[in-house]
Amino acid sequence: MTNTTANSTAAKPIIPDADIGTQAQSLLNVSFAWIQTHWLQILIAGAAGTAIFLALHTARKFGERIGERSKSHEGWGRVIGRAIGKTGNFFMLMVAIKLVTGYSDPPPEVVTTVNFLFTVAAVFQAAYWAREIILGAIGHRTASEHYSGEALGSAMSIIRLLVTFAVFAIALIVVLDNLGVNVTGLIAGLGVGGIAIGLAAQGIFGDLFAAIAIIFDRPFRKGDAITFGTSSGSVEAIGVKSTRIRAPSGEELIIANRLLLDKEIVNNTRREYRRIKFTLGLVQWTPVEVMDRLHDILKEEIERCGVKFVRAGFLNFGASSYDFDVEFDSETAAFQDFFDARHLVGLAIIRRFNAEGIELAYQTQTTFTAAPQGGMIMPYAARPPKDRAQPEVDEPAPTPRPRSSDRSAVDG
Repeated sequence: MTNTTANSTAAKPIIPDADIGTQAQSLLNVSFAWIQTHWLQILIAGAAGTAIFLALHTARKFGERIGERSKSHEGWGRVIGRAIGKTGNFFMLMVAIKLVTGYSDPPPEVVTTVNFLFTVAAVFQAAYWAREIILGAIGHRTASEHYSGEALGSAMSIIRLLVTFAVFAIALIVVLDNLGVNVTGLIAGLGVGGIAIGLAAQGIFGDLFAAIAIIFDRPFRKGDAITFGTSSGSVEAIGVKSTRIRAPSGEELIIANRLLLDKEIVNNTRREYRRIKFTLGLVQWTPVEVMDRLHDILKEEIERCGVKFVRAGFLNFGASSYDFDVEFDSETAAFQDFFDARHLVGLAIIRRFNAEGIELAYQTQTTFTAAPQGGMIMPYAARPPKDRAQPEVDEPAPTPRPRSSDRSAVDG
């Protein structure tokens, strides 16, 4: 047995430049001699390899059971289970052989063949796993119970094609590189071809990737009421290239996904409430005491309408009014609740102001007329004289006299 082993070890390796038939015949001769001299180790290794193969097969069955769960159990465990269920028999066989090869002391030709076949099986099996995990991740995001599972149902075939092409192209390049093939030119060709295709269909791919971004980033979902740019509406469908939105006035808005994501999007559905703001302009002869009570008046009327009072107070000096700001919140984010709250509070404020004698200002312009004696005829009744005990600073300012040019115009 010792002499035979020495002859087997010293066997001439397969010549790379030889034809396939010669290489196959040489491998068969070496393998036959190895089996004759190491049959016992080969049997033990075969038994161990069979056990390993059965264990891997059982693990695949377990993964298939996890992957076949109902959609109510959707989750990352189901995604991983479906990926494990895609494990091929050839890969499991090569894993078992690779693990037991060292025990049976095979010749270099057999070791080289096993390593090559294992590399091919492992690379393409990794490509299958990567494809299933990527597609499963997209499916997991679109089928989430919090996302209604509506986005990109029609785009999954395109996504599957792109993912399959990408992962298997990488796998092929890795295999060819392990075979000693110069893949530099192939990579350059694929790069140039990819650039050409990308430039030719950059609009389509831009919208497609924007749709994928909508899936993962989730700025909105079907049924959400959103505002973008100067438009607003309810999302009806999210497609491969565009999103369809139903405007409040009834028309359907169709906007490209790429353009939609470039805008500032306000998701009104995710609000907890809607804030309403009124600016009230009071006439400038409103007494200070009334303006001091305005905060309590507004709060009382707003809370009587069943909405949440936020704040109220003096805002600024208008051109013909004293402006007050009041803010309150509707009960929910629904537009109808917002509309009803605005209506109720607005009418309540008007009724209370009418009862209190509080006047709202409107755009006015006052004209002063010069009297013949040089004074001015005031546009409103003169105020009663004030108590002389008051400080002198409270005395009304003297009536300004018109300029000589105005006086001459009036006299004329």
